[in-house]
Amino acid sequence: VLMPIGTDPHDFSASSDQVASMINADLVIANGLGLESGLTDSMANAATDGANIFEVGPLIDPIEFGAGGHSEEGHSDEEGHSDEEGHSDEEGHSDEDGHDHGSLDPHFWFDMTRMAVAAQLIGAQLTEVTGNQEYTTCADTTAESIRGAEGEVRALLEAVPADQRILVTDHEALGYLADTYGYEIAGTVIPAGTTLAEPSSADLANLVKVINAEGVNVIFTNASQPSTLADAVAAETGREIAVVPLYVESLGAPDSPAATYIDMMRTNAQLISEGLQG
Repeated sequence: VLMPIGTDPHDFSASSDQVASMINADLVIANGLGLESGLTDSMANAATDGANIFEVGPLIDPIEFGAGGHSEEGHSDEEGHSDEEGHSDEEGHSDEDGHDHGSLDPHFWFDMTRMAVAAQLIGAQLTEVTGNQEYTTCADTTAESIRGAEGEVRALLEAVPADQRILVTDHEALGYLADTYGYEIAGTVIPAGTTLAEPSSADLANLVKVINAEGVNVIFTNASQPSTLADAVAAETGREIAVVPLYVESLGAPDSPAATYIDMMRTNAQLISEGLQG
């Protein structure tokens, strides 16, 4: 695994040894859809040198940014990008450093049904590369476990009354969760689907207005990232706003409540349910 636990996949970059390991591997499995922005050039160069790279995201019917339950008020920046429009123009949203995240949302693991499909796609690809049918068998078992656990996650998230299912997050990463479980994303601290973008003062001021207008009492952040901006937004509301870290783009440490994918989803669902119901 190239990315250690707790790493932000948006800005992780590979060392020369890691690039060499990709070139020499039988198969390199990537999320795709622009998630691994810092690896884009490395993966392209590795592919040119013969690496077999399999991107899962494009194969699981991805949704567009903004498709997952955005409020009509939206969250706009000074240049007119809004949540209602999915943070994208005709060319897709990109920050000033050129990290184009595209119009499709790469955070598909927040839909456990899609994640089960992803497991089976990976298993089938491993079997194709190695000729070993056990990879497919393992993938089928994994997918069954994920689908079984989804019911518990659904029960936790659907326990929140419909009028309380309003999310404010540090960046746009919960679109699939909102789309699947009937939640509304009222706004994001970073008005993009990547942590590499930077909000303007106008973005933050607008988000404060949205939080107060919607009566939001909690901001969900990424446990792998500092919550400084979210803390500042919470303070600016003039109300008591909880800032709750979720396991968004990395599993937790082995001794954490999010040591596996299923544990991560269960823990996040519990944190969201408890946070919104206060």
